[in-house]
Amino acid sequence: MRLPVVFILLSVMIDAMGVGLIIPVMPDLIREVTGGDLASAALWGGVLTTVFAVMQFLFGPVMGNLSDRYGRRPVLLISLAVMAADYVVMAVAGSIWLLFIGRIVGGITAATQSTANAYMADISDPEKKAQNFGLVGAAFGIGFVIGPLLGGVLGEFGTRAPFWAAAALAGANAVLGYVVLTETVTDAIRRPFEWRRANPFGAFKSMRDLPGIGRLFVVFFLYQVAFFVYPAVWAYFGQARFGWNAGMIGLSLGLFGIMMAIVQGGLIRLILRRLGERGTVIYGLVFDVFAFGALAIVTSGTVALVLTPLAALGAVITPALQGIMSKAVGDKRQGELQGALTSVGAVAMIVSPMIMTFTFAEFTRGTAPVYFPGAPFLLSLGLILIALVVFLWPQRRPVAA
Repeated sequence: MRLPVVFILLSVMIDAMGVGLIIPVMPDLIREVTGGDLASAALWGGVLTTVFAVMQFLFGPVMGNLSDRYGRRPVLLISLAVMAADYVVMAVAGSIWLLFIGRIVGGITAATQSTANAYMADISDPEKKAQNFGLVGAAFGIGFVIGPLLGGVLGEFGTRAPFWAAAALAGANAVLGYVVLTETVTDAIRRPFEWRRANPFGAFKSMRDLPGIGRLFVVFFLYQVAFFVYPAVWAYFGQARFGWNAGMIGLSLGLFGIMMAIVQGGLIRLILRRLGERGTVIYGLVFDVFAFGALAIVTSGTVALVLTPLAALGAVITPALQGIMSKAVGDKRQGELQGALTSVGAVAMIVSPMIMTFTFAEFTRGTAPVYFPGAPFLLSLGLILIALVVFLWPQRRPVAA
């Protein structure tokens, strides 16, 4: 594997790790700087998570468009350097407002996943775009697994230790990128930076004007909202349904992340070869219908532990959709496309936790008409069915003059 590709995958993995790394210590850190109780810490934690996602939504297209104009290399390297400095600030923060500002800056720098995907699109042959996007997804899955595990271990050395580790990782990767990363944006595909296309709403409008792309954005959004049921309610669901403790919940999420990395890093190549990109999307959506249905009704913790990694077998949808859209927009607009996708994913990250946790609460509170902790997974199943209908709906062809 070429060193620039290694750098791109490490960048995505560190983005995922940086978020997960600090999760185990955030309750204690917030109580430390505010002097409040766990309930108020949870509220502040929700605020910090939301502002991080909002920044990704707003700045995903900006980063993508900047990389289309000035190149992938400077955007990635500057973002990593700022990210490292941001973690240092959070490591020494003595107030909740400094943590708040840190999460704003962190959300902006993490928006460079759009640039990382654009780089992969630049260096990939058309028939290999989807499988290379799968490698990016696999790197994210590995970071999703390693981050919380490493954060829990480092948290034993104090609430600030994970932030120092995240700063060191981002800084070391910036140095690696400075040495090995080559520029892929040439004058042949470089395009001017325009604010009307660099904001999320302008980017969505620009993408909508391309035949068939708007429909794929809808499918991508519905899938992302459905998928975020895992981080949104899994910990609460596992405790309510199976009586799992934190260790068992962490183990189940780790199994899911490992399987997702295996699927997106390797198995997707076999599936794409057999089914093609369109068939792979259909397979993933149909598989998720059954996976969410099974998780909604399972009552055995052992069976759920088996189903959790198997559910990741449907994690081929995102790279396959990215492959279809990447080939449709052309070389000059890869950054713009990936920026718009980052914003869509950020909106899903904002919306999904609210509706999933609300659904879980409504069906587990004492006054609920029926006690059903699996209700959020049925909601995800419904969203996947809608996405499948949208994807399969016949597309109107323009009438010839």
